[in-house]
Amino acid sequence: MPVLNRNKSNEENAADIIRDAGGQIVGRTRLQKMAYLLEITDLGCGFSFEYRHYGPFSEELANAIEEAKFWDLITEEEHIALWGGSYSIYKAAASAPLSGIDPARIELIQNAKDANPIELELAATAAFLKVVENDPDPWSETKRRKPEKAEKFLANAQVLYEKLRSVKTPKPLPAI
Repeated sequence: MPVLNRNKSNEENAADIIRDAGGQIVGRTRLQKMAYLLEITDLGCGFSFEYRHYGPFSEELANAIEEAKFWDLITEEEHIALWGGSYSIYKAAASAPLSGIDPARIELIQNAKDANPIELELAATAAFLKVVENDPDPWSETKRRKPEKAEKFLANAQVLYEKLRSVKTPKPLPAI
């Protein structure tokens, strides 16, 4: 059961994630993985997730982001990446004081914000496989599903996951 922001709208909760990340998050995938990690540690606000190509994904969160933009709670700048694709920079429209926010939430968000995005994707995918699909060897399954990324980034993703696990959250990330 989520322990934060139960009386807020989805768009306010989505904006809060960005605000709690210091007011800016680079990347749609990073935002999705941050929100997923918050949910499974009981620091989220109730977004539901399913598995997609880039790992855990919440349609509710994606819709909430669009609504948050409409209500001017956040802004989104789209940029072209060097490889030709695009990425987004999300910014909170107003920053509110972080008092009353669980420090573990801020620490988890900051660790995810600072992480390599591919390593974060792999770590969140392994966590999803363990938590939702009860996979006995989520790292091997992550490697099977994402062989090109895993070849270069899996070892660092495992280190990142342990760093994320070290955060004293209400519900600890599972050992994998």
